[in-house]
Amino acid sequence: MSNSTLYLRVAEDLRLNKGQWDAYESQGNCVVLAGPGSGKTKTLTLKLARMLIEDVQAPRGLACITYNNECARELEERLGALGVEPGGRVFIGTVHSFSLTQIILPYAKVAQMGLPDDFKVASRSEQRTALERAFFQAIGGPENPQSWDLPMNRYRKSIIDRTGREWKERDPQLAQLVETFETELRKVGRIDFDDMPLLAIRSLQQHNWLRNALYAKYPILVVDEYQDLGLALHQMVMALCFNTGMRLFAVGDVDQSIYGFTGASPELLQELSERDDVETIKLRLNYRCGSRIVTAATYALGEDRDYEAARGTGEGTVYFHPQNEAYPTQATFLCSTLLPEIRTRLPHLKLGDIAVLYPAAFIGDHVAEAAQTAGLSILRSDGNALYPRGSRLMRWLEQCAEWCCGGWRRGSPRFGRITSEGQHLFAEVLSTEDARLVFQQRLIDVLWGQKNESELLACWLRNLYDALISDLAKACRTMEDDVEILRAFIGRCSEGDCQAMTISQFAGQGTGLDSLNLTTLHSSKGREFSVVIMFGIDAGRLPRRNLTSRELVESRRLFYVGLTRAKTEVHMMFSARNPSQFISELQRRLDE
Repeated sequence: MSNSTLYLRVAEDLRLNKGQWDAYESQGNCVVLAGPGSGKTKTLTLKLARMLIEDVQAPRGLACITYNNECARELEERLGALGVEPGGRVFIGTVHSFSLTQIILPYAKVAQMGLPDDFKVASRSEQRTALERAFFQAIGGPENPQSWDLPMNRYRKSIIDRTGREWKERDPQLAQLVETFETELRKVGRIDFDDMPLLAIRSLQQHNWLRNALYAKYPILVVDEYQDLGLALHQMVMALCFNTGMRLFAVGDVDQSIYGFTGASPELLQELSERDDVETIKLRLNYRCGSRIVTAATYALGEDRDYEAARGTGEGTVYFHPQNEAYPTQATFLCSTLLPEIRTRLPHLKLGDIAVLYPAAFIGDHVAEAAQTAGLSILRSDGNALYPRGSRLMRWLEQCAEWCCGGWRRGSPRFGRITSEGQHLFAEVLSTEDARLVFQQRLIDVLWGQKNESELLACWLRNLYDALISDLAKACRTMEDDVEILRAFIGRCSEGDCQAMTISQFAGQGTGLDSLNLTTLHSSKGREFSVVIMFGIDAGRLPRRNLTSRELVESRRLFYVGLTRAKTEVHMMFSARNPSQFISELQRRLDE
C-alpha cells in the first residue's frame, strides 16, 4: 500500500465506532459533536486525508482552521504519519493566521482595507500604548486604561457590522474607545490579532469576488473546536459555506465552551448543528476516561449527554481530599503526601503523566513553591510560567534545545521536523526554495556548534538570536510579540532569576516527561493526563461569586473540562469549610 493510501487502512478502525465512521463517510456539510476523549482528532485527521485525496482535485485544496498553533501542529504531524504532506494545497492554522495569510495579505489593497503596505502586527507593548492613548482621548479619568482591554475587545468582537445602530447605541463609550484604539494602531502602521478576523469578515461580506476567490482555492473548509472561535469565524463560515458552495466539515463540543470572556459563544455551534442543510453526527464513546470518571463528568455537567466509556478504559476513580489549612499547607500535603501515594499505587507513571489544575495562576504559585521544596521538576502552563506557552518561537526554541541535548544522536526530535517548523514560523520571509535552503544550512551550523547540554542557556539563546532569528524576525509582520517575549526571557537568563538555567533544563520545558504539570483549568483544555489533581476548588474560586446565570453555566463547563482530562484518577482538593458547590454536588451524587 502506497503512502498516499495509508489512510484507507487506518480508517478501517473507525468502522468499530458508528459515529466516527459516519463522520468519515459524510458527503456534504457536516457538524461532528465530539465529547471529551471521543477520538475526534483521529477522526478529523483521517477525514482531512480522505477529502484531500478523494474529493479535491489538485491544484485546489482545503483550509483547516484550528483553535491554536498547537492544534495545527498536531494535525500536520498526524497527516504526515498517514503519508499525506500538507504542502501548498492545504492551509492548517488559526483563524487569525487564515485571515492574515489568505485574505489580508493577498487582498488588503484591492479590497480597500485601509492598511499601509508595510503594516505589522502590534506587540503587546504597542497595544498597551495604543490603549492608553485611546483611553485618555475617548474616556479619560483616573482609572487604569488596561482595565478596559477585556471589555473593549469583547465589544469589538460581539458586533461585526459597525454601520448599524447597535454598534453606536449598545455602549457608545466602548464603541468610541474601540474606534480610537484602532486609529492609534493605524497611525503607527499596526493591526492587532483581533483586527485580523474582523478585517477579513468585513471584506468577505463586502466583496463577492473575494468569496469566490477563496472558494476557487479551497472548495472545503474544516473547522476544529468550533465552539471556541467566536462570532467573526461563524460569520466567515456563513459567508463562505452557505453562499459560495464551499463545503463545511466542523468539529466541536458545546459542553467544552469555556472562553466566553474572549467572545466564544457555544450557541453558534448549536445553531449550525440544527440547520437543515447540515448533517449532525455525535461521538458518544469516551476512549480516555475510566467509567467512574465518565459518570462523575455527567454529574459535574448537570446534564445527561449519553456518553459512555469505551471498552478497555477501566473503571477510574474519583478521590476527595477536604483540607483545613491555607493553600501553602495544602500544596505541601499535595507534594509530600498525595503525590508519593499516587506514585506508589501507580508505579509505572512518570511525573509528566500527572497534572495539577487550579482556577487561577496565583494558586499555582503555592504548588510551584511546594514542588521546589520537595525537589520536583515542574512545567507550568499558566500566566506565571517562565514564558507564555503559546509563543510559537519559544516552543520552537525548546525543540532546538532538545536536539542539542542529545536529540541529534537519538533522532528525536528529527532535524527535518525542526527545520520544517522553523520554515513555517518564518514563512513570510522564507518564500523561495533558495531562502529555505539557506535557512536550513544556517540552522544546522548554529545548532551543531552548540551541542553542549550543560551550557548556560543565556549564551545559547543569544547566539541563536544573533546568528539566525534577529534578521528573520525583523522582516516578519507577525513576530513582534514573540521577539519581545524572547528578549525578556534572555534578560532573565542573563541577569535575573534564570541565570543558572542550562540548555538541558530549557529543553525539559518542551518534553515535560519528568516534570509535574501545573496549569490553570482553562489552559488544560485539549490535553490529557493519567492522573489529574484539581486544586483549590473552593467557593468563590470556582465558581466565582456574583456570576450571571450564563457565567455560572460556563464555570460548570470549566469544572467538567478539568475532570475529563483524567484517564485513571481524579483527586479533588478543596477547603473543608468552603467547598465549591460543584464539589458538594458531585460528592453527593457519587455517594447516592
